[in-house]
Amino acid sequence: MTLSKNEPILSVKDLQVTFSDANGDLQVLNPLSFTVERQEFVGVLGPSGCGKSTLLRVLGGLLAPTDGEVLFRGEALQGPRRGVGFVFQNANLMPWRTVFANIALPLELQGAPDSEIAPRVHELIELVGLQGFADWLPRDLSGGMAQRVAIARALVHDPDVLLLDEPFGALDALTREQMGAELLRIAIDARGNARNGSRMERKTIIMVTHAIDEAVYLADRVLVLGPRPATIRLDVSVDLPRPREESLRYTPHFGALAQHLRVAIG
Repeated sequence: MTLSKNEPILSVKDLQVTFSDANGDLQVLNPLSFTVERQEFVGVLGPSGCGKSTLLRVLGGLLAPTDGEVLFRGEALQGPRRGVGFVFQNANLMPWRTVFANIALPLELQGAPDSEIAPRVHELIELVGLQGFADWLPRDLSGGMAQRVAIARALVHDPDVLLLDEPFGALDALTREQMGAELLRIAIDARGNARNGSRMERKTIIMVTHAIDEAVYLADRVLVLGPRPATIRLDVSVDLPRPREESLRYTPHFGALAQHLRVAIG
């Protein structure tokens, strides 16, 4: 389906999620409604256990909502779609497969020919800065390198939307900042024909994080969820210029945005 210029790539309408078991019902998400524009980077903040990851699973088609709906490119989302990529907190690489083979896996599962897989995987290896590591196994990679492989694997089929669930949560603070900068380069600042003829285009990204500074630095817009059952407490635009430099983190405006989000989280 062709998306018109004025139509959001994702529309969430009166979304509710309730988990039921022998002990009763647990309402995780109250009615949530919002839209995400094409090529927008949306950060999602909120207290632990409020339902951020549940929301991301619904947006990825991995979990069906109890009520309400998600529209992807104007059509109801009813299960995983090729146009949506997912990166979890843990890289979840197959330990017996090389970097190349891990990245190639989605294309192999789709039945793509080797003649298509090899150049696409090498393109992604270059994009995430892992030249020379194609034959390495996950056990030999640092945490940051493993997450680069996971991001490349999510991008290999060129999705329209990239969902990130605390992708840097297991990394130390310095590596986390470095990976944030890498994410901006890989998925935000990358443009078609910008890197050796790459067909990579800026992606629509929704990222769950607990780090307020990370959300401000990376996102165009931040949603703050309240405690479970979650509602949207705040929906704020991040009016910082792109490309973003590290020096932005130390400006008064950056600090004011971070404080505004911190107060909303409570």
